[in-house]
Amino acid sequence: MHLDDYRTLGRSGLRVSPLTLGAMLFDDPHRGCDRETAFEIMSHYVDAGGNMIDTANVYAAGRSEETVGAFLASRPGTRDRLVISTKFASNLFPGDPNGGGAGRKALMAQLDDSLRRLGTDYIDLYWLHGHDPHTPLEETVSALDDVVRSGKVRYVGLSDVPGWAIGRAATIAEFRGWAPIVALQPEYSLLARSAESEMFGIARELRLGVTPWSPLAAGVLSGRYTRADRTPRGTARTKAAQARLSERTFEILDALGAIAERQDSSVAAVALAWVLQQPLVTSPIVGVRRTAHLDGALTALSVTFAPDELTALDGLTTPTLAFPYPYLAGTVQLQQAGATINGVPSRTFQH
Repeated sequence: MHLDDYRTLGRSGLRVSPLTLGAMLFDDPHRGCDRETAFEIMSHYVDAGGNMIDTANVYAAGRSEETVGAFLASRPGTRDRLVISTKFASNLFPGDPNGGGAGRKALMAQLDDSLRRLGTDYIDLYWLHGHDPHTPLEETVSALDDVVRSGKVRYVGLSDVPGWAIGRAATIAEFRGWAPIVALQPEYSLLARSAESEMFGIARELRLGVTPWSPLAAGVLSGRYTRADRTPRGTARTKAAQARLSERTFEILDALGAIAERQDSSVAAVALAWVLQQPLVTSPIVGVRRTAHLDGALTALSVTFAPDELTALDGLTTPTLAFPYPYLAGTVQLQQAGATINGVPSRTFQH
């Protein structure tokens, strides 16, 4: 697999690379990289065949979008060859209740601000960054349809939104003939698999693309953390990582390390490859601070798994799903009256 082995996003015709470049750390002096380094990273990604860059209005208080926009301006002819993805809902205006959220007024203003920072007249993929409990879904979906019809947005998606809201928003759009929801952006990694319940079920049913964020669990699965060194120098978001460093995490890291050694790869590449090769995943988002980090991520494209390796990783990280999934796992088999359907055998009801 290579960066230019493109995939269509959900049931849309939008072609995207199998790895998306995340711009959250661009021009962030506290935990990210400066603009010059960000330019180097984006150049390396694009020159390798990558075509989707993901940012948000809130990243680095708007400077991430400005950095992406400056990069596009520095390479004439590049803008239309790339898929630029950004998000709305976060409020950048303290004291202004309409400065954020998913209401029509806020959405329209945030879109214009993002277009200005990005230096473009359209956004390829516009994401609702989080559920807004104060705004009816009909209002948000209607406004998204309007901005698509206006030409300012090409496609829309939902990030960090509950499963029930995803299903309802997608159904409203479909029944009213509005611009469809084409993709989801949940947290997903070997350490965060709860999306496999509602979100993945909805994605499967509605043919939505999935572009997971934090596929290395905030760097915990990067290979830098060990039992002997839980605070390696230079790691970002140490407190968040420390909370995940349980014995179970180190068992997962041991398994990833064994696979990496057999394949002459790295722990990070194997962990990312596992996410990349999940059937419903379209394009994981990789956020990097250095070009070397991007090079490491790209090696995930060449990782292959033996069946027993996948079984081992799945067994170590199988999530405990909420009701009704554990219950349904048994009742579906009871419905089959002794038959095997789609490869699933029935089980005998005990009186």
